Amino acid sequence: MTDRPAADDTAAQPEGDAATAGAPELVPAEQVTAALEAAAEFKDRLLRTLAEMENLRKRTEREVADARVYGVAGFARDVLAVADNMHRALGTIEAELREHADVKMTALIEGVELTERELMKVLEKYGVTKFSPEGEKFDPNVHQAMYEVQTADLPPGHVAQVIQAGYMLGDRVLRPALVAVVKAAPKAPPSSANDNPAGAG
Repeated sequence: MTDRPAADDTAAQPEGDAATAGAPELVPAEQVTAALEAAAEFKDRLLRTLAEMENLRKRTEREVADARVYGVAGFARDVLAVADNMHRALGTIEAELREHADVKMTALIEGVELTERELMKVLEKYGVTKFSPEGEKFDPNVHQAMYEVQTADLPPGHVAQVIQAGYMLGDRVLRPALVAVVKAAPKAPPSSANDNPAGAG
């Protein structure tokens, strides 16, 4: 019978070094602080990027909406010239001519009037609206003064006459109204003592 080697006492004992070898090492406070600062910086960048993307989305939506509403501006301006010519043509027809016009002439006048009304409906469909500011206070943002007139019917700075109607496209001026503006009455020259004949003698 052979003797077995004596059991190693250290095998039964947990190895101190082996037990602590797999445990994470304690991280210094400076590294924790640096990691937190880096995380905060990345979060700030992420929030900024998200905010920029949201602003870009809103701006794109606004530009698309503006293009939809105001994209017809150039075409609408050209059509206004046609509308003006129709209006001027109808304006040259005197009341006496209308009364004594034959059937064909009456049909022609009514046809032009109907065409003008239909044209205005189409313009309004696309957001173009006509305005005639007679009697209103002069506004340089939507009116263009052509000359001044003197009248007692309106206070100074008001529109006395509309030479050509204006048009809006949405909330923007497509064409300002051409107007005549009431000017202030001239001030009377100050009277002097020399003008009083009663004081002479």
